[in-house]
Amino acid sequence: MAILGVDDFKSKLVGGGARANMFKATCNFPSFAKGDVELTSFLCKAAQVPASIISPIMVPFRGRQLQIAGDRTFEPWSITIINDADYEVRGAFERWMDGINHHNVNTGLSNPTDYQADMIVEQLNKAGEVTKSYDIRGTFPTNLAAIELSYDSENAIEEFTVELQVQYWESDTTS
Repeated sequence: MAILGVDDFKSKLVGGGARANMFKATCNFPSFAKGDVELTSFLCKAAQVPASIISPIMVPFRGRQLQIAGDRTFEPWSITIINDADYEVRGAFERWMDGINHHNVNTGLSNPTDYQADMIVEQLNKAGEVTKSYDIRGTFPTNLAAIELSYDSENAIEEFTVELQVQYWESDTTS
């Protein structure tokens, strides 16, 4: 096989490659959380293409370990949100989590369809067109991170992270 040069590499990098800063995350909320989907999408500073893992099953056989494909699990999905002055987006996540488990009593919604919502993360090209889309199904927040406050912080806008559990995800290359 021939050693490829820079021009060969460049010809394979169609569109200049996928850019990590060219994405759109659509965060849907259950109706009781009263979240603004458009505002949350604009203020979502960071997200990930979702992960999935197929764990191996180790089967011992005469001193060897045969690896068989096991079940698929889905990693939590995290987003980082720029905080708005009215705490509108954070308030929606607080209401969502309070609906799942109230702060002052250990009660809340028990039917998963009442508290789970679907999210979408899309990869965009430099023209702003969607090149890849992931539908993240049955999410719900389990960790609403602290917002750090400090007199030492200047020229900075608050931000916070939300970790959501994932039932499964689909993309345009999966069924």
